[in-house]
Amino acid sequence: MTGAGGGAGAVPAVRPDAAASSCGFGAFVARARAAGTLVVQPRMGMADPLRMRDGLRATRDAEAVTVGTVTLDSYTRTGDLEAARRALAEGVGLNGYPIATHPADTTRAVLRGVADARFPVQVRHGSAMPEHIVRALLAVGLDATEGGPVSYCLPYSRTPLREAVAAWQRSCELLASTREYGAEPHLETFGGCLMGQLCPPSLLIAVSVLEALFFRQHGLTSVSLSYAQQADPRQDEEALTVLGRLAGELLPDVDHHVVLYAYMGVFPRSPGGARLLLEDAARLAVRAGAARLIVKTTAEAHRIPTVGENVRALETAAAAAAGEGSRPAPTAVRGPHAVAGPHAADRLDRLDGLEALDVADTGIEAEARALIGAVLELDADVGRALVRAFAAGYLDVPYCLHPDNAGRARTSLASDGRLLWSSVGSMPIAGLADDGPRPPILGSAGLISALSHVQRTYDDRAADPSAVAPSAAAAAASGGVPGTPRTSVPPPTTSTPRRELGLTT
Repeated sequence: MTGAGGGAGAVPAVRPDAAASSCGFGAFVARARAAGTLVVQPRMGMADPLRMRDGLRATRDAEAVTVGTVTLDSYTRTGDLEAARRALAEGVGLNGYPIATHPADTTRAVLRGVADARFPVQVRHGSAMPEHIVRALLAVGLDATEGGPVSYCLPYSRTPLREAVAAWQRSCELLASTREYGAEPHLETFGGCLMGQLCPPSLLIAVSVLEALFFRQHGLTSVSLSYAQQADPRQDEEALTVLGRLAGELLPDVDHHVVLYAYMGVFPRSPGGARLLLEDAARLAVRAGAARLIVKTTAEAHRIPTVGENVRALETAAAAAAGEGSRPAPTAVRGPHAVAGPHAADRLDRLDGLEALDVADTGIEAEARALIGAVLELDADVGRALVRAFAAGYLDVPYCLHPDNAGRARTSLASDGRLLWSSVGSMPIAGLADDGPRPPILGSAGLISALSHVQRTYDDRAADPSAVAPSAAAAAASGGVPGTPRTSVPPPTTSTPRRELGLTT
């Protein structure tokens, strides 16, 4: 594997390219969050450098506060760089940008004049063994990427978890080494998106937090914690609030933020249904305090989206977020605290975010704390603890076929869209969420139905004009209750122009 790291010893520092410089990914998101603006981000990767540059420029110029994405191709993800070289030489299409195959000067030219402190760019890849990718992105001046030793191993590969943990340790240390040169590298855990769907929130939260702790242990001081939108907005609000609270408690010395992914499963087939789902994701992000949203487009159910479709998705999400942020929020009261306004939950410092959102505590936090605590008790080294936790079944991803996954956990989808445990296997969470008898384990027909629940729900909503476009008075009367359809009338641009988020010195 060309450019991959060696053994598990000390990792040599990689000097960032001076031309591209550090883009300050975490700092940019922090400035946007302080300004009350949701950062929106596409999934985007094209093999042709000119098309990749045009995609980044279009993302930068969208009517939204955005960050850029360079998504890599499958050959690069799996480390088959010879196949990537052959595909480029033969003009065979790739499903992403081959950053480890294009010459570094080519990628620097893609980024020059586009990526900077006002428009940071993140590399997204999906690799269980990412050292060659980290070396390549650092060589061109980028220092933001994502993944994790669990989240990019179990769902996407057959790589033994122990090997993925070792490779991610070396990759974290490579990223962290750039701090010697004044950079602040950023790493986002993909742990909140395991399998994309049918994974109850407590496990998503636990893996996201544990991967972030792994990143910190290996030198990173700027991280983000992910969570994927599921099928019930109330459950998602509870989950995001819990994730933010645990991150604040367990990562107090690390710059961090929460990133929400628009639904990762079977997407609505109709453009109207897809748009409604994206708008709901943006509103959810604002209500629950996420700082960044990964969008999806109206083309998701059919094909890879165009640059134009990605830009429209960014602008749609930004408008929905701005509309949600401008809505008056009820006063949040907790003991001596009384905080009002659209960011009440944030200003409560998440001490009681569920009260601020009027969301019931269904046991997600108790389960997440139990999972995190059980893993951390296994070993002081988070990587070794993760390997031992999966071997013991303390962590168990439903419907995941990786050999290192116990495979005893099963889930079900309630009629209202809530994800429930049918079986927790050996995970230490039995009885923590008092929801009565566990639902039956899904058979094949039930599994297929559950996987398409969101698609059906939103396509049906889009087909019913009365559900999509209630009057403004009815929308106001709903008080922004999650799941209550309403029409947002967004401003034509975001309320915080990008220039106000740039560096001032």
